[in-house]
Amino acid sequence: MTGTTSDVDRDQLLALAERVAREAAAEVLRLRREGVEVAATKTSPTDVVTEVDHRSEELIRARLLEERPGDGFVGEEGESSDSSTGVTWVVDPIDGTVNFLYGIPQYAVSIAARAGEQVVAGVVLDVVKGECFTATRGGGAFLDGAPIRVRPVVPLDQRLVITGFSYERSTRVAQAQAVARLLGEVRDVRRLGSAALDLCYVGAGRTDAYVEEGLHEWDLAAGGLVAEEAGARVWQGTGVGGKRLVVAAPADGFADFAALVERVGLTG
Repeated sequence: MTGTTSDVDRDQLLALAERVAREAAAEVLRLRREGVEVAATKTSPTDVVTEVDHRSEELIRARLLEERPGDGFVGEEGESSDSSTGVTWVVDPIDGTVNFLYGIPQYAVSIAARAGEQVVAGVVLDVVKGECFTATRGGGAFLDGAPIRVRPVVPLDQRLVITGFSYERSTRVAQAQAVARLLGEVRDVRRLGSAALDLCYVGAGRTDAYVEEGLHEWDLAAGGLVAEEAGARVWQGTGVGGKRLVVAAPADGFADFAALVERVGLTG
């Protein structure tokens, strides 16, 4: 398989991703009920990973590669392998780990299939609510099988914006100062704690825009495809802390929101 997979191929990849995401989500819920402890930290003492993250990623990798043994794999918790088929799976086993750790019901399993350099299928499954966001490249975006679409564009001062903050203290402080300026220009700002779900919420019309610095490929792959296929533009640049900045908004209203992001100082 190459980076120019057919629609049939994309549907097959999506079906596999959804099936595996549902199994992983059920396992995450089961293990959450049994109790959870921090297994390690990543970029800072507040950037945690749990044993459940590891077990979810191991399950997802095993299931995907059992069915498609030549595919590549990139996982947040370090599992990786090269592809001989042109398809690579990009996985966040629990997006929103801090929410998961504290019992806040806003975290997801995110699985995307990348053909070459292009994400062609993606699933973001809300573990607690059970909502399943899906998309294929050129095939549209869906929530539990029903098509979704971005919100109609409204003036900037009526837009609800989702954001997030870095786990690195100095970057977080700079972001907070910029977001304080943003607050004076929009309806309000939310910080929900799962980038994958945040992007899907833009696609589902639950918010008007999203901006966050520090995302990795596994945070962005599936949710970004859902947002794009629902009518959003998803842009990547450099944030105030020097890391990847992601901005997502309905395509028709993207330019003025992106200009606002720059004006308040969220860009580098």
